[in-house]
Parts: sequence; C-alpha cells; structure tokens
Amino acid sequence: MSRVFSGIKPTGPVTLGNYVGALRHWVTDQHEFDALYCVVDLHALTVRHDPAELRSLTLELFRSLMAVGLDPDVCTLFVQSHVHEHTELSWLIECTVSFGELRRMTQFKEKAQDRDGVSAGLFTYPALMAADILLYDVDRVPVGDDQRQHLELARDVAVRFNGRYGDTFVVPQAAIPTVGARVKDLQDPRKKMSKTEESPQGTVLLLEAPESVARKIKRAVTDPGNEVRYDPEEKPGVSTLLELLGAATGRSPEEAATGYTQYGPLKSDTADAVIEMLRPIRERYTELASDAAGTAALLEKGAAKAQSIAAETLERAQRNLGLLPRA
Repeated sequence: MSRVFSGIKPTGPVTLGNYVGALRHWVTDQHEFDALYCVVDLHALTVRHDPAELRSLTLELFRSLMAVGLDPDVCTLFVQSHVHEHTELSWLIECTVSFGELRRMTQFKEKAQDRDGVSAGLFTYPALMAADILLYDVDRVPVGDDQRQHLELARDVAVRFNGRYGDTFVVPQAAIPTVGARVKDLQDPRKKMSKTEESPQGTVLLLEAPESVARKIKRAVTDPGNEVRYDPEEKPGVSTLLELLGAATGRSPEEAATGYTQYGPLKSDTADAVIEMLRPIRERYTELASDAAGTAALLEKGAAKAQSIAAETLERAQRNLGLLPRA
C-alpha cells in the first residue's frame, strides 16, 4: 500500500472550503493508502502569534479532523510538535539544502515582501516541510500548485542526500490531489475562501452555528441578471453557490443548477443543504470536545504511531551522515 502524507496548519478555524476542497477526500484516502495526516503547528510559528490561541486552534483542528471522519485506528493522525524528529531532521535538511535554493522559494519572497522583522523560520521552513515528508518514507504527496515548488525541493534534497551519504530517503512523488469544489469567498467569489479573518462574512466555518451559515449564504454576492447556470468566469457568484449545493447533495454544479430560475430559491436551498451536511460534523465535534481525556489519549496514540516510523528514518539519516551514535 502506498504511503501518503498531508498536513494542515492551525492558523484559523477550519472552513467549509477546507472541508469540501480537501478534508472529506482525506477521509476517503485513508482507506486506500497508508495515510499520515499532521497538524503542522510548528509551521505556524514563522509569524507572530498568540500562544494561547495557537494551543486552542491546534486542539480544535485535531478534533475537527476526527469530526469530519478521520479515524485514528485507520490513519495516523498527529500533531507535528509532538514528534521531535521533525525538528531534528529539519536541521540535517538545512545543512543539505543551499541558501540559494531557499532564497528562490516564491512563497518566501511573496510573504516577506515589504515586511519588517521577517523571521528566519519563514526563510527556512521549506526545510522543515521537507523533513515532514522525508521522515515517513512517503511515496505520494498530494500538492497543489502553491506547494509544488516545496515538494520539488524535498525531492532534490532526498536525491542529494542519498547521493552523498548513501541510500537514506524515499524520493517522494507528487500526486494530483483529490479535490472537490474550490470554494470561493461568498463576498468576493474571485478569491478562495480562507481560514484567516480577511473576510468573515464571506467565509463559512466548519463549526459555525446553522443560523449564521444560513445568513451568510443568503447574503452571498451574486451576478448581474437572473440566469442560474454554472459559469465560473462569467457568473462567479452563482457558480460558487452551485458548487456548494452540488457538494452538499452529491451532484455536479451543472446538475445542481437544474430547475432554478431565480437566485433566492438557490440561496435558500444551498443554505439548507450545507447546514445538513455540516450537522453531523458539529455533533461529532461536540462529543469529542466534551472528552478531554479521550482527546489526550488520541493525541498520544497518534504521536506514538508517527514516531515509530520517524525514529527509524532519523536514526538512518544520522548514521549515514556520520553522527556518533549514543552508547
């Protein structure tokens, strides 16, 4: 069985876009692959943050991943900072990758532009991302266009390390991720729905109260004219609603458009369908949140499963690199 790895950063509450676009497909993939899913909290440290908020968001995200259907008995679900091998291997990767390679990372250039006090971690975090992947002898890494450059760096580092120090890392392959609708912002349908607080009225949260979900969807921006058809270029607002309705009812956006001649009924039906889709997730999350001891046990279980793989890989890398083993 091929091994697959994916991570998600706790920088904000999980959105409907995260769920429809990726997380519900993680649930399917856990039964088809040896799947590892990680809350990459160390990556959230590259920018200034509130410590209490980070702890809260990390715990909420871990529970949310289980609430959507990830099963710790089927996949390996863990928090990145609970497996110390990530940071240890990251240093070995930093000593293998070049300054020039890191400097060419487009995300760093974009995020660091016109900003004072940019952390060194923001510059070197592609090395940590490479460590996240290489620790687990991963065969496949689903990546979108925004992360493809980072995976290529991980591949280059693995090949280089293997060439210099002997066979150490599996060279991962990029996989086309299984994605659903790329859910757009309800108030600005040209932009992706985001976990950040940039557009609170355009973002539906996974755990949001039903009445708030309904209000946001019914106030969603639509397009000139009254024709209901799926056309992301000419009618992005209506197309966003059709993507949500289709995702919630198991239909394509084109099929979801059938029978609608006005925006009002489309918005109302979309709101009802989305609320019903999210209802069991909210109920499951409430159960998980009421059992602090159970969550703690699952955090420990996931970390132990991940570490059983990561420790072997790190020891192999240290040995091949020439570090002196402990007596």
